[in-house]
Amino acid sequence: MDTAAKYNGALTAEQFLFFEMRIVSRMHCEGASLEEIIDAAKRGNLFQYPTERKIARMARACHRRLLALGSKKLIRAMATAPAPTAKQINLYAMMRHYRLVREFMMDVVGEKYRTLDFSCTKMDINLFFSRLQEQDHDVAEWSDKTISKLKSVLKKCLVETSMLDDARSAKLNPVLISAELERGIRENHDLAALAAFNCFK
Repeated sequence: MDTAAKYNGALTAEQFLFFEMRIVSRMHCEGASLEEIIDAAKRGNLFQYPTERKIARMARACHRRLLALGSKKLIRAMATAPAPTAKQINLYAMMRHYRLVREFMMDVVGEKYRTLDFSCTKMDINLFFSRLQEQDHDVAEWSDKTISKLKSVLKKCLVETSMLDDARSAKLNPVLISAELERGIRENHDLAALAAFNCFK
């Protein structure tokens, strides 16, 4: 992960994309190129979008996340592992690709797990964005609508990975990291990311 990378508001559109990530990772593992993946997704309406316009963009977003994983084993697990494991891997891929997700998961969620504080309130998320806006000129220029959407996407990530029961919950569940993901993170020498999945061993 390039920690010097800019914060990117593209997450408002790209979101969790678990269904799409499954499809793209399976085709990637079969040796398909990005253009072949896009073509197949369009021809078969594999993402089940009402129009073709979004297909190429979302396929590219998924492909970038897979490459950001930096691990053929994790890409394979993204394609074939049970959904709870693959969802954790997808969240890790988002952490590797989006600076915003990485910092939220490590600075907010990981710190909550580290201190055994299993609350995750609206105020916690608001404070995270307030700090970003104070520290980064680009984030400070994001509209209220963009910030609101990003907060919603981050909460959805926590719900998808069972860290929260639902979007209204303010209580973090003490999740267990999947063996495949823990192994992949360690092989990536990305040990700081383990805290985001409640792993401190």
